[in-house]
Amino acid sequence: MKEEKISIDTEFIRLDSLLKLAGAFETGGQAKIAIQDGNVRVNGEICTMRGKKMRPGDRAQTGGSVYEVCSS
Repeated sequence: MKEEKISIDTEFIRLDSLLKLAGAFETGGQAKIAIQDGNVRVNGEICTMRGKKMRPGDRAQTGGSVYEVCSS
């Protein structure tokens, strides 16, 4: 499992935006579909809310990779 830290300089980032920023998906549309299809886990649980607010310490997992939000 590949782990990557994604730095943000805001209070939170939406889940779909996080996955696009991390390079997990090329477009926000692809991220949206993956989330709605139940292919993304947030903090270990399947999440189907693309607008989920991801704050530092939260982790998103998809396609064998884990992306952890951290503050810059």
